[in-house]
Amino acid sequence: MRPAAIFTGLTGMAVVASLLMAGETRLRGGAAGDETVSTETTAPGTADATPEAGEPAAISDDRAEMIARSAAPAAPPSPAATESAAPKPADIAQQATSADSAAKPAAKKPMELARPAVENAGMLSFGERRLQLAGIVPTPADKICGPTGRQWPCGMLAKTALRQLLRNRSIACDLETAEWKETVTTACRLGTQDLGAWLVENGWAEAAAGSPLAWAAEKARQAGKGLYGDDPRLR
Repeated sequence: MRPAAIFTGLTGMAVVASLLMAGETRLRGGAAGDETVSTETTAPGTADATPEAGEPAAISDDRAEMIARSAAPAAPPSPAATESAAPKPADIAQQATSADSAAKPAAKKPMELARPAVENAGMLSFGERRLQLAGIVPTPADKICGPTGRQWPCGMLAKTALRQLLRNRSIACDLETAEWKETVTTACRLGTQDLGAWLVENGWAEAAAGSPLAWAAEKARQAGKGLYGDDPRLR
């Protein structure tokens, strides 16, 4: 009985071992088949993912953004930077004023001159310097007026009239400097009275060509004043 039982046991163990080996082999074959199927299934997808000839390759968003930034034109300067760099109207005006100031002579301003000497009706002197009143034609001191037989020294009387008006008082004249040389032509006033206008209005001097005092000279002529009238000493 024992040998038969042992033989039966060994035979059973061999059968079990054979079954186990067959099952393992079957399992290995199934896994290999699955891998083959998976590979075959995946292959078309891989082929589809490969870009065909002539089609652009797909790129990531980050790569696309980098390319766009490198190809984009330079951004224009901000308004604030442009405004700060561009000259402002106020600066332009200041530069223009500075240029004008450099090109033009110094502006004239009233300067007080003491004790002017009267050379004639229209010309004053301060030592060796001369000052001609603006807007008029000075009347020479030796000028003679009136028709033959009634002539009179109108130039001397015109000079006397201006001297009596001034009476050695200081006058204000529009000058660039009080230290001018030789002869200068400008407007002078005694208080608020313009000396050139006073001479023309009273007929003691003629208005210069283009002078605004032309109307005053014509008015004095029509009234027969000063140079346009008779000898005032005979009145």
